[in-house]
Amino acid sequence: MNIARSALSAALMATSARAFTSSSPAASSLLRSSSAATSNLLSCRTTSFSTTTSLHANVLKLTEPSKDLLPDVDVFIFDCDGVIWRGDSVIDGIPETLDKLRSLGKKMYFVTNNSTKSRKGYKAKFDSLGLDVPAEEIFSSSFAAAAYLEQTKFKESGKKVYVVGEVGIQEELDLIGVPHFGGPQDAGKQPDMGPGCALDHDEDVGAVIVGFDRNINYYKIQYAQLCINENEGCEFIATNTDAVTHLTDAQEWAGNGSMVGAIKGCTGQEPTVVGKPSPLMIDYLCNKLGLDRSRICMVGDRLDTDVLFGTDNGLKSLLVLSGVTTEEKLLSQENTITPDYYADSIVDFFIDENAKVEASA
Repeated sequence: MNIARSALSAALMATSARAFTSSSPAASSLLRSSSAATSNLLSCRTTSFSTTTSLHANVLKLTEPSKDLLPDVDVFIFDCDGVIWRGDSVIDGIPETLDKLRSLGKKMYFVTNNSTKSRKGYKAKFDSLGLDVPAEEIFSSSFAAAAYLEQTKFKESGKKVYVVGEVGIQEELDLIGVPHFGGPQDAGKQPDMGPGCALDHDEDVGAVIVGFDRNINYYKIQYAQLCINENEGCEFIATNTDAVTHLTDAQEWAGNGSMVGAIKGCTGQEPTVVGKPSPLMIDYLCNKLGLDRSRICMVGDRLDTDVLFGTDNGLKSLLVLSGVTTEEKLLSQENTITPDYYADSIVDFFIDENAKVEASA
């Protein structure tokens, strides 16, 4: 998988500066261990963590965050789906938890792989859910895709972008003045596949961006593969490769990995991935705001994107079980991606404080 890295950092700074103001502070460190090292650690800190040895876990469950997490973290980076909300429903206790973190002086950023909305669209969603989150704290993979094109000076090529995705990508491309087509406008199209028929495509398409698309169809897949396979130098860009997503709070739904997989299958090409676990967002935050990676904690519900984003980029990482990953999967022998901590949800950041309140009631 071809993942865009520092080439995106400067673009992210330039693009974000036009749309938002910025905050400050710091963060990050790795606590990785083998099972033997974990045993030694547990022998020294048995009062702080509990672990499930029956499932051969190397992961420590957070039990005393006031001692073991909060003092060591200045900045929290939160995924959104499965951490802050599920579908269009806020997870219980999230508003109060975010307020408590702010009262402790913690900085927070919300980084989502979901490209269906632009940053402006996500601000509207936070507002609709009653969450007071400043616009400058929000980053989406649709923004990252546009920033990548800006850094690579795509606009100067005079080429166009074909979009397999939704309005979030289009809105971000509009902000940088890059011409595009496709997306929702191609939702109902069907190619003529009668004898001798061929689908014409625009030879001026220089990039195909594939994001989550609830109206994916054969026309879009065929058009994308024609551009990538037949237009010289046409780049294949994926906002993310998440296997599943939360469209509703009732079940998991096929994610953008299924759309990207369809294009990979018919082109034989690997995409440039701009969303997590690509390092571009953390490179931007650290370079723009001067953050200390040793004091940043990435919090998410996915092992292969959120936790990997943390471990690959020198951050602390915490997996929550409020989204797609189960405790059984996390602690299984087959899992090779290990966060520093895990918890049922971010409400557990104040689990010891809540326990004291309940005891005194």
